[in-house]
Formats: sequence, C-alpha cells, structure tokens
Amino acid sequence: MTQDAYTAAGVNIAAGDAAVAKIAQMTASTQDANVLAGVGGFGSLYALPRGYQEPVLVSGSDGVGTKLLVAIAANNCHTIGQDLVAMCVNDIVAQGAKPLFFLDYLGIHQVDPDQVAAIVQGIKKACELSDLSLIGGETAEMPDMYAPKHYDLAGFATGIVEKEQRLLPEHVVAGDILLGLPSSGLHSNGYSLVRQILFKDHNFKLTDDIPELGTDVTTALLTPTRIYARLLQPLLQQQLLTGVAHITGGGLVENLPRILPDQLAVQIDQDAWQVPKIFTWLQKLGHLSAKDMLQTFNLGIGIVLVVKPAQRAEVEAILQAQGETYYQLGQVVPRQEAAVIFTGSSQI
Repeated sequence: MTQDAYTAAGVNIAAGDAAVAKIAQMTASTQDANVLAGVGGFGSLYALPRGYQEPVLVSGSDGVGTKLLVAIAANNCHTIGQDLVAMCVNDIVAQGAKPLFFLDYLGIHQVDPDQVAAIVQGIKKACELSDLSLIGGETAEMPDMYAPKHYDLAGFATGIVEKEQRLLPEHVVAGDILLGLPSSGLHSNGYSLVRQILFKDHNFKLTDDIPELGTDVTTALLTPTRIYARLLQPLLQQQLLTGVAHITGGGLVENLPRILPDQLAVQIDQDAWQVPKIFTWLQKLGHLSAKDMLQTFNLGIGIVLVVKPAQRAEVEAILQAQGETYYQLGQVVPRQEAAVIFTGSSQI
C-alpha cells in the first residue's frame, strides 16, 4: 500500500512524522543522564541509577477517564497532560518510589501536529514537576476508532525504591497518625457522574458561571490534578512515612484500606478539614447521598500519609518548610467491622 493510499484511508503519515519531530524536540529537556535512547527508536533505554543495594522498579499506568470529554468539548488540551502524569506518578510514589521515567500513548481521530504538540507539552511540564524523564511514547491515528476531534490518553510511569524501603501494609500499626494533603479539586475521578449531573440533568454549558464557586464550568472541571511526587521525596528519603494512600476513584473509603493490614482500620475525623465547595455544590445539585460522595470523590484530600507518632513533628516540619497545608485526619485503630470509620459532624 502506498503512502497516498494510506492517506486516502484516513491516516496522514506526514502529519504523524511532523508531530514526532515536535515531540522529540520538546522532550529532550526532561531527560536525565540515565536516558540512553528516547523518542525515535523502537524502544527507549534507561540505565538504572547507581547506589542502590537491592533496587526494585515500581511501575504504574493510568489514563484520564471521561475528564477528556470535557477537555475536548472545551477545545482545551493544555492541562490534560498534567492529569495523565499525576494519576500515574502519584500511584508509584505511594509505593515509596523515586520517579524515573514516563511514557505516554495518544490515540487520536486525526493527527494535528500542533494539537499533539500542545498535549505533549502539558505532559512534559508535568514530568518536570515530577522529576520524570519523558523518554518515549506512541501516537496512533485511528479515524475509525475515534469520533472526529476525539482522542484518548494513557500513561506509564516507572520509579525505583530500595527493597527494604518499600511502603507495605505490614509496616502500618495501630496508633499511627494520618495526615491529609489537600487536592486541587476533583482531580480526575468521578467525571461520568459530574457530566451526568451538569450536562445531562441540568443542561449546563461549559461557559456558564458558577456563582457558588466564583468561576465558570470549564475552569472548575479542568483544574489539573495535583502532583505530590517532589513534595514527598524528602519524607521518603528520610524514611519518615509508614504508608501513603493516593485518593482516587473510590475516595477515602476504598483507597485507605489498600495500605492497611487486614486486622487494622482507620478512624477519620470529618471535622479535620473543610470539604471544598465544588463537592458540596455537586452534591446538592445532584441530590447525592453521603455514601455516593465518599465512594466517588476525594472530597478535598488528595494524599494521605501514615506517620509514626514519634516522627510526626519531623514530618510536619518538612511539610511546613515546603509551604504545604496538611490536616491531622485521624489514626490507625484495631479493626472491628469497617476498615474506615468516620467520626465528627459530617459535612456531606
């Protein structure tokens, strides 16, 4: 099949080549000395950093979900790359890892080199915030797979940790303290429900203002996911954390048990932080139950740290030195029935 025939079938090879050239140029600045081969080859090569006794690679992959549909409808692809990187790198940091490198996959209806470059530019910036080398990826033009103007993103992050420094559930004990770090908003979870409430049930437009939030729909929904990788590295390097939970889909209810041994639970004080207005606004608008909210959204907590009482002051000092807000959410307790127990006056 000739190139002209492939173009006639809907795949523009020249546009793909132009996009790759733009990507290769912009990713070079993210790459550290361990990158042996990046964009352009059949595979990317990364040398393991020296100095580890028993290095363990920690890998994670994720996407952005239906938040992409909001970005596509808003014709705004500049921040979605941060969502992609954040969802992957926050997960591997929760295992105690130091981020190393990142690869992305973009499946798209039709390659527009400038649009692809804008998407990857967002990924690049997020990799810089995460201290990740962006070493490769794939762009696939598939007009029969995706609707016009539509695309999908997936990402793959790899980090490294000493075998003895992995964050494992068996390290968590009763009496450990839970510190919560704030999210930037919805992050990248619950968007099928959010879109149902706003666009299907209440006919909101992306340009509509939301007086209760002091912003418009697009800004509220496309606020990018926070990246916690650099913030947590000093705590991980000094072995001050017993566990880390990334609060994604399923909220506190489903993500906290993932870092606990079977015989323990967590007790959360709902008065320890103020649930951001975007969540309470959505709850009221969608007539959502407290159960719906707790099992769908992060409710303003993006990461939970498990800390020994004796190390709490040191952890707090490091967070304060970085200007980070944190909340004492509660503690680890012996499990009786539920793995997550809520106390205090419910805000939802």
